[in-house]
Amino acid sequence: MKKIIFGAFMLMGVLGFSQDNGYFFGGLESNSQWLLDDEDFDFIAPEDQFRANNYLQLNYTLGKFTAGIQYESYLPSALLGYSPTWDGENGIGTYYLNFRNETLDITGGYFYEQFGSGLILRTWEDRQLGINNALKGVRVKFSPSTTFNLTGVYGQTRNGFDVSEGVIQGLDANLDLSDLMKIDAVDLKLGASYVGRYQSNGSSDTIPANVNAYGGRLDFVVSNFYGGIEAITKDPDVLINEEVVTTPQLFDGTALQLNLGYAQKGLGINSTFRRLENFTFYADRYAEGNQYNEQLVNYVPAITKQHDYLLSNIYVYNSQPRLLFSENEKRAGEVGAQVDVYYSFDKESTLGKIGTKLAGNFSYWAGLEATYNADDLTYDAKFIGDGDRYFRDLNIEIKNRWSSKWNTVLSYQDVIIDKAVSKGGILGSEGDIRAQIAVIEGTRRFEKGKALRMELQHLWTADDDKNWAAGVLEYNFNPAITVYAADSWNYGGEKELHYYSVGGSYSKGRARFAMNYGRQRGGLICVGGVCREVPPSTGVTANLVVTF
Repeated sequence: MKKIIFGAFMLMGVLGFSQDNGYFFGGLESNSQWLLDDEDFDFIAPEDQFRANNYLQLNYTLGKFTAGIQYESYLPSALLGYSPTWDGENGIGTYYLNFRNETLDITGGYFYEQFGSGLILRTWEDRQLGINNALKGVRVKFSPSTTFNLTGVYGQTRNGFDVSEGVIQGLDANLDLSDLMKIDAVDLKLGASYVGRYQSNGSSDTIPANVNAYGGRLDFVVSNFYGGIEAITKDPDVLINEEVVTTPQLFDGTALQLNLGYAQKGLGINSTFRRLENFTFYADRYAEGNQYNEQLVNYVPAITKQHDYLLSNIYVYNSQPRLLFSENEKRAGEVGAQVDVYYSFDKESTLGKIGTKLAGNFSYWAGLEATYNADDLTYDAKFIGDGDRYFRDLNIEIKNRWSSKWNTVLSYQDVIIDKAVSKGGILGSEGDIRAQIAVIEGTRRFEKGKALRMELQHLWTADDDKNWAAGVLEYNFNPAITVYAADSWNYGGEKELHYYSVGGSYSKGRARFAMNYGRQRGGLICVGGVCREVPPSTGVTANLVVTF
């Protein structure tokens, strides 16, 4: 490992000095943990107590060409909670060669791409979630004018250090209708997408080898109003449950998303409606529903407010697009909406001398109302109906700047979540959890970059683990050095457990090092509405990031 990193940096230096017209860029990221026994927490460290995820990325640009490579190491094991696919592995994870001019953009190797909002296709890397579903193959972007562009992709989805069995192909076209028709009053854009997966069916008459998805979208901006609609349909496919074909029938899938908003100085309103019916899409049909989000083709995040605080992230929603047709559980997808309202008060208002911002959010998600026929294994779902509620969140946030040195944040949340959505199990079988969370945050700035930040939080619930209290104290000695202490106290549960954490970070130039010691509360961790399960643990973690 050390020899590879040293050799890579030596190569960077040699080429950097030898190529006058080119330049290097990239980065190194190292995430490590040392797990420790914690009797009070009922946590026994595994034999491989030390775990690490390491990434070294090198890119070189010369004229119209760019090449890159990413080396990854998960030795001796991947961080706790990541897919076993990574355990004990290391090697070249991705590589690419790109050519770009005014009209053509061609990439060979591994690449990331998104069609529309990502509902039909999105490949991306998120190291915190352990997701990297890059396509290995060829991508061609053709932009003959500012009015029209076309993208074509062909390849296999990354799966660990291998690729998926299924082959993905796709086309995406975008047309600026306003530019084409010389319309100034309306900004109107039209898009269309196709994504297909080919995977051998082993000569089976009941399993389709080709599954295709087709989508269209229309976006507009008129004065202060904006919006868009995207609709997708997916070919009939078999249902998979734990690598077993559930039914002999084939079921198609649909997705519909509608966005509407209004914005002017000091006021913003945004709303989103989405309906998903049997709308999961994987590069391997047998990866359906895996808990590590491996081999995903499309992007179906939870459309809810992404909260920033310890206690407001206990009961988080994970989207439920799957169709399940088994004896234990029957469901067809989800439907719901989210509304955000933002308002900025005038300066010198009674709520703040420098500025006050108000943000309100409401989201509601439920299962599709459907009838299921056990005799012929079919179902019929209503467009909206009155399905089981999965999640409801109502929250408000007030940000105040009292002076150039003082600012505060007040937040209140009322949330209801199906217990199985939060904890796992059969949806609708264990009732709801209802909780209220209040947060007050204050920051005081001093001279020479010094600052003190404090959070006080409380969660009330008569359900689940009962009440929680939490606090965070953070101090910046200067822009480079930060230390903090945090504790989440579950004083209403069977055990009065403290989930404490202490740590700090140091930054210099393009490098940042952080370390902390404490307990990790088990549950869902979400980034951008996509979640993974995190097991409870105790230990020391360290993070090093260097960019160049």
